[in-house]
Amino acid sequence: MDTLSYKTVSANKATVQKEWILVDAKDEILGRLASKVAMILRGKNKPSFTPHVDCGDNVIVINASQIKLTGNKMTEKQYVSHSGYPGGQKFISPEHLLAKKPIAVVEKAVKGMLPKNRLGRDLFRNLYVYEGIEHAQEAQKPKKVDLKSIK
Repeated sequence: MDTLSYKTVSANKATVQKEWILVDAKDEILGRLASKVAMILRGKNKPSFTPHVDCGDNVIVINASQIKLTGNKMTEKQYVSHSGYPGGQKFISPEHLLAKKPIAVVEKAVKGMLPKNRLGRDLFRNLYVYEGIEHAQEAQKPKKVDLKSIK
């Protein structure tokens, strides 16, 4: 019996093939979009997925300002930040954050679904979010993906 036929092959930085993926966030629900984008960034949709290696694709999200939230989350959900000083706690709703900086809503949702370690911080650098339809990665020829086709 050939012992090499059933060996597990782990991906590494040299063998990983990264692609550029374009996702349109227009009229998408924030949580569903973020979970699928995080899965693509992590590389879990590839057969060569290795948990400790950055084997995911680079993802470009356009139309971040036209994202949807279900229920009353637009007004009742709150993002909390703290300056580090006593009484320095700040709250902002997605409604105000979308008006102020729409990119941050998508980035916060995706970042929360990535691992909380060095690998997660490296994976987050592969995410590019834009308010409108124009983006700066035209030279990479990104492949447009419909999120409904991803399981």
